[in-house]
Amino acid sequence: MFVDSHCHLDKLDLSPYNNDFSAMLAAAHERNVGRMLCVSIDIDQFDTMYELIKDNPAIDASLGVHPLHVESEAGIESVEALVNRVQALDKIVAIGETGLDYYYSTDTQEIQQQSFRNHLIAADQLQLPVIVHTRDARDDTLSLIQAHGGDAGGVLHCFTESREMALRALDFNYMISFSGIVTFRNAAELRDVVKAIPLDRILIETDSPYLAPVPHRGKKNEPKFVVDVAQCIADLKGVRLEELANITTENYFRLFSHAAQNR
Repeated sequence: MFVDSHCHLDKLDLSPYNNDFSAMLAAAHERNVGRMLCVSIDIDQFDTMYELIKDNPAIDASLGVHPLHVESEAGIESVEALVNRVQALDKIVAIGETGLDYYYSTDTQEIQQQSFRNHLIAADQLQLPVIVHTRDARDDTLSLIQAHGGDAGGVLHCFTESREMALRALDFNYMISFSGIVTFRNAAELRDVVKAIPLDRILIETDSPYLAPVPHRGKKNEPKFVVDVAQCIADLKGVRLEELANITTENYFRLFSHAAQNR
């Protein structure tokens, strides 16, 4: 079985499936994608996302605010608000996605940092792992994880940063998740990162509907394409696809232990 450890199911283009969500899931299951983690990016649209997936035991959920959705202090969720919201729900296996993104602008650095800090503290209180988005903010991301991260650890998702950052994150009980980017022609450095990370610390994801892997570039991404990400990583690590599937699935349930309760 394959697990898509990071997707945005409420954002998918379902037109190829006559707008039938269950048909999209069936297409994923046909490729042995048996579990998915539907990741929150903002609170305003969370209820809609949760309603879509709440009755499906093969889909887990997270709760959090993407750093690019925190544009002012008013957009910062308090620790108390995050904790209370999670405790009122039964499918939340992680906090996030949260983190830091300085690529587009540095004007909101302090606001992003406070939001990230609150997510880390809330996750520690809840004993949940954190799903971290990081871009052009390596030192600040690791410093905040070191200062406020809990024992449950987390994952640097859709990883595109340096080998050094990935290896440092391992020391904080974090896993590294790779998306379709690893299959891109210009991603040689990222493929070197894959080679440096132990198999028991790797996750696979689509980040769909974004970043469709080769040979599907140019199409809208969806969970069934996580198999193509897995094949690329299996080739890089010199293991069979089935072995890569088994290892990354076990990694998923080890990190997201609340998901393992409904395995």
